[in-house]
Amino acid sequence: MFISIKEYDKIWDKIKELIGNEENGKYVLDFKDRVITTGENYAYLKIAEGCSNNCTYCAIPYIQGKYISRKEEDIIEEAKILAQKGIKELIVIAQDTGRYGLDIYGEARLPKLLKELCKIDGFKWIRFLYTYPETITDELIEVVKSEDKICKYFDIPIQHISNKVLKRMNRKSDKESIENMLAKLRKEIPDVILRTTLIVGFPGETKEDFEELYEFVGKSKFDKLGVFMYSKEDGTPAAKLKEQIHHSTKKSRYNKIMSLQKEVSKKNLEEKIGKTYKVLIENMSFDKKYYVGRTYMDVPEEDGVVFIKNTKDLKIGEFTKCKITEIRDYDLIGEV
Repeated sequence: MFISIKEYDKIWDKIKELIGNEENGKYVLDFKDRVITTGENYAYLKIAEGCSNNCTYCAIPYIQGKYISRKEEDIIEEAKILAQKGIKELIVIAQDTGRYGLDIYGEARLPKLLKELCKIDGFKWIRFLYTYPETITDELIEVVKSEDKICKYFDIPIQHISNKVLKRMNRKSDKESIENMLAKLRKEIPDVILRTTLIVGFPGETKEDFEELYEFVGKSKFDKLGVFMYSKEDGTPAAKLKEQIHHSTKKSRYNKIMSLQKEVSKKNLEEKIGKTYKVLIENMSFDKKYYVGRTYMDVPEEDGVVFIKNTKDLKIGEFTKCKITEIRDYDLIGEV
């Protein structure tokens, strides 16, 4: 049966009887007895559902509804269960983690939540993903800076840097505030890793808008960067905008940004050669010549890995110190 974007809310009526739990007349999911599908080393911890940002290109508010934070006590209880199961890396996620708590507590509580999670025994790494630029406060920066368990890693979806395009996207930040925020992060946390995502070919993106974005990417030197070509989402405001960009133009702009970022990434990784990092060993290469692991600089399945020469017996799921000796594309190679 076909369901249009305006009818997605009816899906809930079809499945709510399968969920079982009801609270104040609403069905709620119970994550406390969840199945971990990401292996024994890391697990994701969702702290909110939905999104209230209403970016003009995005259908998430129509599909998942407005931003709804989970209660802090429920999050902490689930986190403790994950720690008891031996999870070493906790990855805190939501559509916009920086807004956690605003809807139910009247204030952003991500910094407080992270501090509470750091008190739980068992976790070695705690990271959070998808924090919008305007929600990165001095309080959040201080918590990341001062808590040893928290990975010095910010995933900041900025989408563009042209103020004209940002306004058409209904984004809440502008070029000046984004650049100031990036400068502050690097000043306060010198070893911080910065990741972002961009959209090229948004309706009305001119050649000048793109050149401004291209220059920004070269200057900002993000450690990790992903690019999407804009595509229409049925029912969203951006799908109705005039000045839609031709696919070939989108593809050309995508290729230019990715080519530039490849060079930026190469230079960033070359600076890691000779340095020593703590690595979580997660696997072994098929030829048994290398152990495969990650540093705090790498999100599983998204970023690169570290190949450690198999010269010493290491245990999967344990941490080891590794000296970086060379790079290969987006990955690092090192030795114990």
